[in-house]
Amino acid sequence: MLYIGVDLGTSAVKLLLMDEKGSVKNIVSKEYPLSFPKPGWSEQNPSDWYKQTIEGIKELILNCEKTQVAGISFGGQMHGLVILDINDQVIRPAILWNDGRTYEECDFLNNVIGKKKLSQYTANIAFAGFTAPKLLWVKKNEPENFGKIDKIMLPKDYIAYMLSGIHSTDVSDASGMLLMDVKNKCWSKEMLEICDIKEQQLPTIYESYEVTGTLKKDVADSLGLSETVKIVAGAGDNAAAAVGTGTVGDGRCNISLGTSGTIFISSSKFGVDKNNALHSFAHADGSYHLMGCMLSAASCNKWWMDEIIGTKDYAKEQECISKLGDNSVYFLPYLMGERSPHNDPSARGTFIGLSMDTSRADMTQAVLEGVAFGIRDSFEVAKSLGIKIERTKICGGGAKSLLWKKIIANVLNIKVDVIESEEGPALGGAILAAVACKEYESVEIAANQLVKVIDTIEPDQEVAKKYEIQYNKFIQIYPTVKDLFKVL
Repeated sequence: MLYIGVDLGTSAVKLLLMDEKGSVKNIVSKEYPLSFPKPGWSEQNPSDWYKQTIEGIKELILNCEKTQVAGISFGGQMHGLVILDINDQVIRPAILWNDGRTYEECDFLNNVIGKKKLSQYTANIAFAGFTAPKLLWVKKNEPENFGKIDKIMLPKDYIAYMLSGIHSTDVSDASGMLLMDVKNKCWSKEMLEICDIKEQQLPTIYESYEVTGTLKKDVADSLGLSETVKIVAGAGDNAAAAVGTGTVGDGRCNISLGTSGTIFISSSKFGVDKNNALHSFAHADGSYHLMGCMLSAASCNKWWMDEIIGTKDYAKEQECISKLGDNSVYFLPYLMGERSPHNDPSARGTFIGLSMDTSRADMTQAVLEGVAFGIRDSFEVAKSLGIKIERTKICGGGAKSLLWKKIIANVLNIKVDVIESEEGPALGGAILAAVACKEYESVEIAANQLVKVIDTIEPDQEVAKKYEIQYNKFIQIYPTVKDLFKVL
């Protein structure tokens, strides 16, 4: 049988076709626009997601036996606010995960409601990208739109609804809304009251590997597929990527170098970082995970290459970088503000240490290192909780760079396992679809059988020592300039 994984990203939807043995048969990517109406804002039109998803599926299955397609599942950008009216029409453009407009709402939630109460209600505190602050923003700034809300959805769940007609979400994605009681995997009555919404306005919560519905007849007909094709809940992009990299079971780690950057640590038990620097979410395998998320990762390199240097030849720019651990230039990767661990939407990207002998290669290296240092910030929080991490999987667009993987290995001083397929969320979605269709008994069994490590990058202890010194300098920069960001 065949399974489709849909990775609804920030810049494009990636679709993957996999057979029951884990062999990837085809991959298709379709881009759509991203809008920045005001500084710090980030929006998209959900109809663009759906249009490109449908076109992508048609292309994906063009040369396969369509009767063999059994299930479709998802990985998707988290936290985005999609609101529908009583006729299930989109009320306004989706407010995305990397949107920083909710500073006042986060301040209200964290300092008036209080971080302690939020953590009790949801296992997390408010971050600018989370969904609940966005709802409060709409209520305050667009009361007419707020009054029209009949359904509140997340990005990938809107696609699932358009395919199946069912309003659903999954535990991992819902964890990032600041509306769910993560420990008990149900909507938090206290948060619904705070946000002035009713439970019937929210979708039904499923485990990531559960079937939520089947293809609607009109959609099935347009795709040339059967109405019996199962629609499976899926997962937030990071949990889906964790499935796609085999980061399931207790104590495993995955680093994602996508538009955002994350460090993801799976756990069989529910737990909360006492300072809430890491997110405590439900995992797609039925258990839990801790996650640190930086808002700009591979997008920092894309910005530097595309907009500043003006090149698409990323590999060529990295060819002359060889002296790891010796760079005197530092880069704060906060182009869209920052989440973990600073929770500061006012933070911005910063180069420091420039001199007359600074080269283009030095600055390119600093961008890559700045992202690695940002990931290490969350890594250090995990270590402070007594979590011992000796190796990690890696995925995302940035993981295609051998240099960047070497930098990550040495900055964190851990082994980096490279897997056969770096398709992350799309592969994870396809695996979840296969589990839902009973090809495998559990997500963990499926991931262990289907995900293969093909290489391991080990840290060089001399380079790691140099990066230890550099990291201890890096962590002094943000506290020093923090107050300037608000002034600027």
